[in-house]
Amino acid sequence: MALGRARRRDTRTDYWPGFVDAMATLLLVFIFLLSVFFLAQFFLSQEISGKDTVLNRLNLQIAELTELLALERAGSRDLNETLASLQANLSSAEDDRDRLQGLLDSNAGVADAASGRIDQLETGLSDERKVSQRALAQVELLNQQISALRRQIAGLEDALDASENRDRESQTKIADLGRRLNVALAQRVQELSRYRSDFFGRLREILAGRSDIEIVGDRFVLPAAVLFPSGSDNINATFDAELAKLAEAIVQLETEIPEEINWVIRVDGHTDKIPTSSGGRFRSNWDLSAARAIAVVRSLIDKGVSANRLVAAGFGEFSPLDDGETTDAFARNRRIELKLTQQ
Repeated sequence: MALGRARRRDTRTDYWPGFVDAMATLLLVFIFLLSVFFLAQFFLSQEISGKDTVLNRLNLQIAELTELLALERAGSRDLNETLASLQANLSSAEDDRDRLQGLLDSNAGVADAASGRIDQLETGLSDERKVSQRALAQVELLNQQISALRRQIAGLEDALDASENRDRESQTKIADLGRRLNVALAQRVQELSRYRSDFFGRLREILAGRSDIEIVGDRFVLPAAVLFPSGSDNINATFDAELAKLAEAIVQLETEIPEEINWVIRVDGHTDKIPTSSGGRFRSNWDLSAARAIAVVRSLIDKGVSANRLVAAGFGEFSPLDDGETTDAFARNRRIELKLTQQ
């Protein structure tokens, strides 16, 4: 039995080695096919790449051919234009040839035309000569006028030089006259100063007993209180005798001072700075000072002094002798001044 079982086991078929061989063969075939596929893909890609390169090169060649075609067309247009221009020139040359031939055929007409043209040229030349002669005459006339103007300018320059010389002489004479006049005025001033000294000396003699009357500079000062009541322009009767003596001294002075000395006695009225009373006769110190100066002038005229030798002026409170605020300062500023001066 055991042998029988062994025989049964040996009689079974073992398929495994054949399957393995078939799978190995199949695997080799698959690998071979896959290799062929990859090789085909590689060669196909190479072929496609080469075709792209060829296509690009063909495109470049097409572009170059297009540019060449455009250039050929442009050149063709230029040639056509040149040909047309040449044809036009040829036509014009033919026309000129025909015209010249006609002119050659009509030599007589050309000769007449040339003769007429020569006549016109000669006429023009004659006219040009006439114009040239007129221009020369005008130039000669202008030269003569310029010469005359130069002579006039020279004459004016001589006259100007003479005038300048006379002006210098006149300036010299004026300067000399000015010096002489200054000397004469100085002499007159000196003479007037001498007469002023004499006049003041006489006034001192006339008013010798009055200590309140003084001389300030070139002026003889009379206090207003001596001449007028307070706030009035009526001369005090007590001073009328002194005014008469003063008028007599002035009249005597008129006979002594030469007539060529133009002199006057200026009578100046001054007040203090106390305002005049409101509602009174005098609205301001101006009015009061002027009224008092006029009153003295009128009194002297009434006593024989020539009116043209007297001048009245009012200064108000604006020329004080004393700037103080005391009663004595105010009294000193209220005054009448007599000054012998030139008119």
